[in-house]
Amino acid sequence: MRMWIGVTARLINPLIMAAGISLFAIVPNAQAQATPQANQEIKGLLDFVEHSKCQFVRNGSEYPGPRARAHLEKKLNYLEGKNMVNSAEDFIDLAATKSSMSGRAYEVRCSEGVEPASIWLKRELQRQRQFH
Repeated sequence: MRMWIGVTARLINPLIMAAGISLFAIVPNAQAQATPQANQEIKGLLDFVEHSKCQFVRNGSEYPGPRARAHLEKKLNYLEGKNMVNSAEDFIDLAATKSSMSGRAYEVRCSEGVEPASIWLKRELQRQRQFH
């Protein structure tokens, strides 16, 4: 009897595990998507990047605004596909703070000097929120 219970448990546990794993695979991510306000704020930040006279520094190379926007939009699209962006802050923290490949922080080189892109974008987000 004891042997039968052990064999049954060894057979059932993998089945339960497989069923649980496949269940998680088909259940969509329960996180909410970004609100219309968040989407508008993110678009405003992307417009700001594109039209800025500053250079976006990624992995030691400088990129003008339109190229920086294209790169950030690509990262945003990937994150949105995983329902990971619920706010403009999520966009900044997950897409516009550092390189996914190297882990190096993004910077912005403006006439006033160099600063982390995350600080630059968060300041712009606060400015935009004051006018809306």
